[in-house]
Amino acid sequence: MLVLSGIAIIVIGFALGVNPLLVVTIAAFASAAAAGHGPVEVVAMIGKAFVSSRFMAVAWLALPTIGLLERAGLRDHARALVGRLRGATVGRVLLGYLAVRQVTAALGLNALGGHVQMVRPIVAPMVEGVAARDGDPALDPDLRDDIRAQAAAVDNIGLFFGEDVFIAIGSILLIRAVLEQEGVVVAPLDVALWAIPTAIMAFIVHGIRLLLLDRRLKARCR
Repeated sequence: MLVLSGIAIIVIGFALGVNPLLVVTIAAFASAAAAGHGPVEVVAMIGKAFVSSRFMAVAWLALPTIGLLERAGLRDHARALVGRLRGATVGRVLLGYLAVRQVTAALGLNALGGHVQMVRPIVAPMVEGVAARDGDPALDPDLRDDIRAQAAAVDNIGLFFGEDVFIAIGSILLIRAVLEQEGVVVAPLDVALWAIPTAIMAFIVHGIRLLLLDRRLKARCR
């Protein structure tokens, strides 16, 4: 059971707000020590895992690209563009992105969205621009944080409920494997088809929440 001490360290460290990288590193060394591995072995295992999974680091290449685009004024242009659209509201813009995110995820195009690639540099500035146009141009910090959180939530919901419609996704295979363990044999296509009603309901429910968000923001700006 001492091997599981790393989990307790992670929970406590995150609850106290300690640096995540430091918490995870300490947890790894604690669990390894409980399993009888020395510090050198732990470093070797971490290095081996990094080398064998180095393709995962490709995603970090997007960070300097986004940084350069933001420095060139991407956020400002996105904010100004949507600010000129008369019929645009925070809820409508987010609802449109939810539809795009869910449809593209259903087609297996998960990389077209994301917090780094889309939400922070494009979607969030767009809805901030609409909110500033319809209310206080300065946007108080609480309102700005709320809008940014809503933009991030839309990306999460669109991806989560959209990707299960795509048959060649890990979650479909996981669901199939779990059902087979319980004696229920299903085809991946059947799982994907039954995910469509769930995706539609998720879009409707969250779409209603976004329209209610418009009403809440409108009342707040009066």
